[in-house]
Amino acid sequence: MSASPVRGAGAPPPLGIPLKFSYGLGSVANGVITAALGGSILQLYFNQVLGVPAILVGAAIMVSLIADVILDPLIGYWSDHFRSRWGRRHPFMYASALPAAVFLYLIWHAPQGLEPGETMALAVVMLVGLRISVASYDIASSALAPELAPDYNERTGLIAYRIFFGIASIAVVSILLYTVFLRQDAANPLGVLNGARYAQFASVFSVVVFVCIMASTAATHGRIQYLHQPAAVVMSARQIVREVLSAITHKGLVVVMASGLLGGAGAGVTSALSSYFYLHLWHLKSQAIGPLSGGGLLASVIGIVLAPLIARRFGKKTAMILLMTISVVTGLLPIAGWLLGVIPANGSSLVYGLLFADVVVAGALGLMGVVILHSMIADVATDHAAQSGARSEGLLFAANGLVSKFTLGFGAFVGGAILTFVGFPAHAVPGTVDPAIVRHLALLYLPCLVVFNGGSVAVLLFYGLDRQAHERNLERLSEAAAMADETGLTADPAATVQRI
Repeated sequence: MSASPVRGAGAPPPLGIPLKFSYGLGSVANGVITAALGGSILQLYFNQVLGVPAILVGAAIMVSLIADVILDPLIGYWSDHFRSRWGRRHPFMYASALPAAVFLYLIWHAPQGLEPGETMALAVVMLVGLRISVASYDIASSALAPELAPDYNERTGLIAYRIFFGIASIAVVSILLYTVFLRQDAANPLGVLNGARYAQFASVFSVVVFVCIMASTAATHGRIQYLHQPAAVVMSARQIVREVLSAITHKGLVVVMASGLLGGAGAGVTSALSSYFYLHLWHLKSQAIGPLSGGGLLASVIGIVLAPLIARRFGKKTAMILLMTISVVTGLLPIAGWLLGVIPANGSSLVYGLLFADVVVAGALGLMGVVILHSMIADVATDHAAQSGARSEGLLFAANGLVSKFTLGFGAFVGGAILTFVGFPAHAVPGTVDPAIVRHLALLYLPCLVVFNGGSVAVLLFYGLDRQAHERNLERLSEAAAMADETGLTADPAATVQRI
């Protein structure tokens, strides 16, 4: 299928800070949901509060994510070809706001007195509904980036705003969850074991999700007239399959997805076990965990400033390999130091400072990596459009998004399996767990990080797109658009390539 020209007359006005800010604001919703559905919180709530077996919780999270494997590409493909007076993406973004808020609310308001299996079955239904709603927004919004910012470096800056708000909101949510809603004091002696406080948390942040999605979508509404409008062409099943396969088998996408597959698995294991380490290895109270998440805010500021600079200085591929290699090493240090006995005793301010520094470093490296990775996907989308003539940004971002969702679910499952293997008890009060169990947990956790994160770095060596290739692709798309303007017909950039 050929690409049709951009809608509207003339070139779009430059991207300003307000528009970049508004575009990024929408990822607050995704950040809230990522924090709320993170393996550490769901595993802690369903296992320690409701008493559901840890491996069953991990399995439920992974099952809910499998729905994304099936549905996200369909959402991406549909948004690529959707025609309306509001363009391809905005109808999906507007329609997602209310369902996302409602499902987030319902997950933490399950009826009391259910059996563990019944509780998890209901949770899976709510999780699937929430993930589909969020995907409808996130895929469509992410797919706007290549068109909003065609320039090789400018798109990295635009995406930095999006990732900044996402990471920062995860940190803010974590701070509020542990220091306000789950704070252990006279009013809440149960601390993290108080199920009613989780319900209060969901009531507040379901509103935040709705407001942020609607505000960001409305702020970018004025750009619809400058965005690509797909041709009104009826495609056969064979043509659809060919287009989908062409997009998802693009070498650049395959490399990025393979790297994300391994890195996401490591992140999923960390997410599933981090609360257990904070509570039972470092012996922190819930209100002490919250301020650690504040390091995520500092990391977000560092990341949004440095990511575009590092990508411009070293190129996206080299920057990613450098950042991820550093991340592999620094991620091992705190727990490895504890195992080796070189970390000061628990309760020391030095230990807390080390944990805070670990959050800052890991968060900054992670944010920069995610920003550059998403910019690389935008470059892949441009390359695919130039080579094939198909504008498949939604499908490409959906395919890449599946990796993080599946691997986080897989990581949660692995984390649950490790907890089960070491015999970690349910309803465990911090300070009462056998130290041998905690040590065994740490000894299994560290090799997982080395295998998953180290493999993620190695795969990136096969990525091939750079700035020069991107600029050639923009020239081809420009030639195709000019041909379409001259003839009044849609033009195929692949044919233009042969002509020039």
